[in-house]
Amino acid sequence: MSGKPRLTYLNGRGRMEPVRWLLAAAGVEFEEIFLETREQYEKLIKDGVLMFQQVPLVEIDGMKMVQTRAILSYIAGKYNLYGKDLKERALIDMYVEGITDLMQMILVFPFSPPEAKEKNIDSIKERATNRYFPVFEKVLKQHGQDFLVGNKFSWADVQLIEAILAVEEKIPAVLSGFPQLQAFKKRMSNMPTIKKFLQTGSPRKPPPDECYVETVLKVFKK
Repeated sequence: MSGKPRLTYLNGRGRMEPVRWLLAAAGVEFEEIFLETREQYEKLIKDGVLMFQQVPLVEIDGMKMVQTRAILSYIAGKYNLYGKDLKERALIDMYVEGITDLMQMILVFPFSPPEAKEKNIDSIKERATNRYFPVFEKVLKQHGQDFLVGNKFSWADVQLIEAILAVEEKIPAVLSGFPQLQAFKKRMSNMPTIKKFLQTGSPRKPPPDECYVETVLKVFKK
């Protein structure tokens, strides 16, 4: 192994995409192994690699880490993206949890039946514009800094820019009433490591399509 973190998941966003985002934002190169068959997944379970028989799996610093939140917390701490003290860490945790709740709606959207998609888009828009984005608009305005916590780039900033771009893919004008978030998006998108991750050919995955959905069902559904 090269010493780079090694990520095992499907060749798509899913629950691994926040990990890719965080590593990329930290300027860390990583390797990926893509699951394509049920047999590959079952072999990982049989070999005892997956503690809870679930992916994402990230091999880093001699550990085989599972559970997305634990993986992200470790990476954030390792690369100094987790605040300077317990209070800042608590704020980062709260912001990340809120963003994760919104992203859960994005995560399950590709698996909704065709007749429910329009209704689900409306639900994402309602939740984003009435519950989640107003919080971050207010935080940025009151805090008066470039970043959400302290005045330093953190895990919370990475999660928020990922969420903004994911929601915009479905609702392009979603930030129209949020000038602070518009400015935040511009700042984050121009940070060198994030700008690189947003370019064509980076490890960032495209929006889930039917092929990705079929692969997920093939690998994980008995």
